[in-house]
Amino acid sequence: MSLRTTLDFLLYNWLDAPALTQRPRFAEHSRETFDAVMDTCERIAREKYAPFNRLVDSEEPRTEQMPNGDLQVVLPQATYDARVAYADSGMLAAAQDYEHGGMQLPYLVEAAANAFFGKASISIGANLLTVGNANLLMAHGTPLQKEVFAANEFNGRWTGTMCLSEPQAGSSLSDVATRAELEEEGDPLGPRYRLRGNKMWISGGENELAENIVHLVLAKIPGADGKLPHGVKGISLFIVPKKLVGADGQLTGVRNDVALAGLNHKLGWRGTTNTLLNFGEGKFPVDGKAGAVGYLVGQPGEGLKCMFHMMNEARIAIGMAATMLGLAGYEASLEYARTRTQGRPVGAGGKDASQAPVRLIEHTDIKRMLLTQKAYCEGSLALLLYCARLVDEQHTGNPEAADEARLLLEVLTPIAKSWPSENCLEANSLAIQIHGGYGYTRDFPVEQYWRDNRLNMIHEGTHGIQAMDLLGRKVLMEGGRGLKLLAGRINATIETAIQRPELAAHANALAEALARVGASTKAAWATGQPAEALANAVPYMQAFGHMVLAWVWLDVSCAALTSDDPDQDSTRGCIPAMTYFYRYELPKLDAWLRVVQSRDMTCAEMPEQFF
Repeated sequence: MSLRTTLDFLLYNWLDAPALTQRPRFAEHSRETFDAVMDTCERIAREKYAPFNRLVDSEEPRTEQMPNGDLQVVLPQATYDARVAYADSGMLAAAQDYEHGGMQLPYLVEAAANAFFGKASISIGANLLTVGNANLLMAHGTPLQKEVFAANEFNGRWTGTMCLSEPQAGSSLSDVATRAELEEEGDPLGPRYRLRGNKMWISGGENELAENIVHLVLAKIPGADGKLPHGVKGISLFIVPKKLVGADGQLTGVRNDVALAGLNHKLGWRGTTNTLLNFGEGKFPVDGKAGAVGYLVGQPGEGLKCMFHMMNEARIAIGMAATMLGLAGYEASLEYARTRTQGRPVGAGGKDASQAPVRLIEHTDIKRMLLTQKAYCEGSLALLLYCARLVDEQHTGNPEAADEARLLLEVLTPIAKSWPSENCLEANSLAIQIHGGYGYTRDFPVEQYWRDNRLNMIHEGTHGIQAMDLLGRKVLMEGGRGLKLLAGRINATIETAIQRPELAAHANALAEALARVGASTKAAWATGQPAEALANAVPYMQAFGHMVLAWVWLDVSCAALTSDDPDQDSTRGCIPAMTYFYRYELPKLDAWLRVVQSRDMTCAEMPEQFF
């Protein structure tokens, strides 16, 4: 079934999006307005994004030397046209207040509508950082910072980035060495600092897509002794615009001391500019002095706390990107399997060479690979939309429901990022396999989907980082209350499903999986030694993720069986996909959790010289 059909079923039959219109914030909306947004995004993605996906992959960003010594990034015209169409649609400010030019759209609907762009062209459709940047400023910025910087990102005048990593530090934010020295306390835009340092892997770090770029930069403020503080608690957050602006939001004509040092040419996402930026090297001195001008966001030393607002949004967005690339590959391989003829059917007497070749989809192993893709990708989509629904609950629910949604999101975010980025990548690999030798050629799109998706296992935190976050922090926080809340949701689904004969066995299997994960969590921390508990954090996260996806599939299947139109292929297809997941995937928990429960130290204790 099409992406639109799947989204409609999940939004309206499973998550009951129209019920949100009963809340004051969304009272002016209806299913009709939701559908109109979906129609608009589907059309723009079809017309402005999808036709140019291969173009932006082959015509990577390049640089040209400008008269002032700066490097300008050159992109295909299609990238500019797509961004204009997206900005004109109002989607940059979709969730914002009406008074800020927004639509006050539920995040659930915003996430679903943006899915079309991720599937059409992830390289062109990477607007997530601009929106996340602006959302962070709306949460932590001063009123003037919101008015000047966030508003101009929402209206499309400016773009935004997230500048965390450094060449020498990678994901180790404790080792951030960019320094920020106070220049003026009384600037209307906030305490004004001069920043010096280097940032790596900055998506959208340099481009001509808009008149300005708003960099959000992590840096450390030196102490009285001139030394930078140790650890993440010394990190602060700064707004560093490419071009300086006044308190009225207009450009001053002064170029900030931020210089493009080079482009990173990645395996995938080739249409997205990815950069190394130098801050404060003196190439573009401001007022005759080196140092990039930046404005403090929030309080000194609380930069990482502020940045996590954007990072958590980005992690869910990366999960959605991985899911859409997986679905794109699934649809391409399904179409190929339906049209490509190869081989003969296996009958009682074996293969009969005198018979005409059959379509690939008539072979059982092809069906296995297609069903795997469907189970992985549609299950991931359901999980991510569930997380989006929790965001709406956190912001508009009653206090108790909002607090539960907040904590559930804390627990589910590592899974929402990591599970799709691992398993939808595997779906892309299966899409290549179905194409056979053609899958490795650029005559077919599946090789690009795989390359694009391979980045998502690293984007916004590797599997190891997400696993340490899940087992080392999220399942323990607030005395394990988040894990108990999730278990409560899972048990509610089990109680519903066990009443239906066709789902009862699966409900029992999920109950066993939940008990195993709970026991493994306790066993991992039985000695209280983090080195032992976290030695197998990744297998723990893989098992935890499979349990969550099994729950999602069972809950979606309950909705399918009680749908107004249960005979539609879109709803009937849920049951075999769910059944596949329970019979082929859920049993993998045993191997993963065995090493967690025993606190196996095979990997941790491997002597370096033996490698």
